[in-house]
Amino acid sequence: MSDIDRLMRDKVSLLKKTGEQIENIKASVQRKKIFINRSDIMIESGDLIQRKMSNGGEETFEVIDPGFHEKFHAISAHYQMDVRKLGIPEAERAIQNITYNITGNNVRIYKNSTDNSVNIVYENPELFTKIEELREEIKTLNLTKEREVEALEIVDGIKNNIESGRPNKTIIDTLLVALPKAANIASIGSFILSCLK
Repeated sequence: MSDIDRLMRDKVSLLKKTGEQIENIKASVQRKKIFINRSDIMIESGDLIQRKMSNGGEETFEVIDPGFHEKFHAISAHYQMDVRKLGIPEAERAIQNITYNITGNNVRIYKNSTDNSVNIVYENPELFTKIEELREEIKTLNLTKEREVEALEIVDGIKNNIESGRPNKTIIDTLLVALPKAANIASIGSFILSCLK
């Protein structure tokens, strides 16, 4: 363990604006500075640093300037952040403004709130297989490059409408009609519509 590592007596969490959270980071927390002896994490202005103290208290700091320094001789790459300590109400507001990017069926995040939403999941693997078949069928047609791109964008529109969780049969039917006329395309389109009852 280096002398610098010995100075890192605090454990902090990094809360990114994207919702990503990295726990148990060794740090040295000062009044207006935080030192982190790592280069494998990206810290940006506006991110939050939280320190849980041994007395049960918690402090939240906003990163003003990440102050990243590259490796220099025996000193490894590290952060010397300029930070601003947030009061409790301000820290709570800052944490509530973090954007969480999540995907998947019925995925939820509860952050001091009650969920009264209703999720509708529309899953039919065969339907998505048919959409891919539709895409491949369009590529086999002798279309101009412009017309092929347009047709593939229509297929993307159909897929997006279905993935929305509340597919609109009328919109999908209209999009299918706009596709190039071919027997296989009509057949696949009929199958897709039949799945949307």
